[in-house]
Amino acid sequence: MTVAERTAGAVAEIARLGVGTVSVDPALILKVSSDWSRMSPVLQEKVPAGRYLADAVVRPTRPEHVPELLRVAFEHDVPVTPRGAGTGNYGQATPFDGGILLDLRGLDSITVNPGGTITAGAGARLTAIDKAGRAAGRDIWMYPSTKTSTVGGFIGGGSAGTGTIEHRTTADGFVVSALVAPMDGSGTMRRITGDELDAYIHTYGVTGILVDVEIRTDPARDWVAVYGSFGSYADLVAVHRSLLDLPQLPRLASADEPALVPTLTAPLPLDPTRYSLRVIAEASTAGEVERRMATGGEHVATLTDYAETDRLSGMSYNHPVWFFQRGNPGRTYFHMESGGTPIWDDPDAVRAVYEGPVHLHLELFGHGPGAMIVAEYRGEEALLAGIPKLDAIGVGVHSPHQWYVDRNVELAIEVARLTDPKGLLNPGKLTATPPVDTRVNIGVR
Repeated sequence: MTVAERTAGAVAEIARLGVGTVSVDPALILKVSSDWSRMSPVLQEKVPAGRYLADAVVRPTRPEHVPELLRVAFEHDVPVTPRGAGTGNYGQATPFDGGILLDLRGLDSITVNPGGTITAGAGARLTAIDKAGRAAGRDIWMYPSTKTSTVGGFIGGGSAGTGTIEHRTTADGFVVSALVAPMDGSGTMRRITGDELDAYIHTYGVTGILVDVEIRTDPARDWVAVYGSFGSYADLVAVHRSLLDLPQLPRLASADEPALVPTLTAPLPLDPTRYSLRVIAEASTAGEVERRMATGGEHVATLTDYAETDRLSGMSYNHPVWFFQRGNPGRTYFHMESGGTPIWDDPDAVRAVYEGPVHLHLELFGHGPGAMIVAEYRGEEALLAGIPKLDAIGVGVHSPHQWYVDRNVELAIEVARLTDPKGLLNPGKLTATPPVDTRVNIGVR
């Protein structure tokens, strides 16, 4: 029997058991069988929308649906690819072998626990979780730059975001526990805690399906959005790096060179001839941030509405790259995620790695700067050739042009032998020998 035939049998049983809403609508299948990997010209070539399609979409609406439908899929030898909101950028939710696309957005419960943690269904969006937390006087530790992402997708596929400066990554204590369903035919699920969580964070669901997660929070703070601009890269960097000595670390500090500024989605005019710095600062430190901006450049504005911090967050990480790509449709640009002090201290060496012009979008981490290096795409070979050159000047890289698990790989392989013995969970994403190995760590696990 073909995968499609086996899938038809499995989803018929799933529908009969009532453990998930089943759809075989071609338009829906096309929509949910891809994600935002179109940002990468390499992935556009290798995993374009429509090339790899699921055979059916199943949406569970209760936690107990997940282990039961996985049991059925296991018995029918049907691949299962988990998906949240589809905001990932690396093709993690692409169903390479067809089968079932598991749409987890129906699992959207949110509970603020007495101890201050929040337990949420894997399909709950970070916007809703943050709203519930703030209403209870709590701030979630971090959230992705696409705040409409689901928490399961963020933990299973993301790693950093707004809040990372203070709290590092999703693998550094953010997750307290996770309810996980294995793909072993048992029809069970269990609560994972402690070091055992490592095999389930940023592993794209290959070791088990996240059903719900419990995440950490802090007491809620008053956050504001502070905008500044500078006439030179050196002046920008002087303030950017100084933010690490504030008594309360910022939630985010993003910056762009002039070429990237015109396409940003700011709520106020930004001078396209100057370098832009945008900071989510704790209100008590805003005056000091403003003073530092004014000393080396210009303090443009401070917006006190909390909603403006979300807007600012939406111009962080790879979002300015997307805005730049969208604003320059006549050319094809790529970006490389990078980190290391040469980004601050020797930007010309960083730019020289790729044929120009090359632009830098900066982020701040607790250990130093990160950058999205943006350049015109001249083929995968030229793109990959830049990685050892960056490494040679002390700049680490994480490539956004790959779809395979790139952290805790050996651990994930070991765990998956037990939790997914048939290799049916998100096939093609877990391998010790990827076709092009660009798994270089930039300081996050």
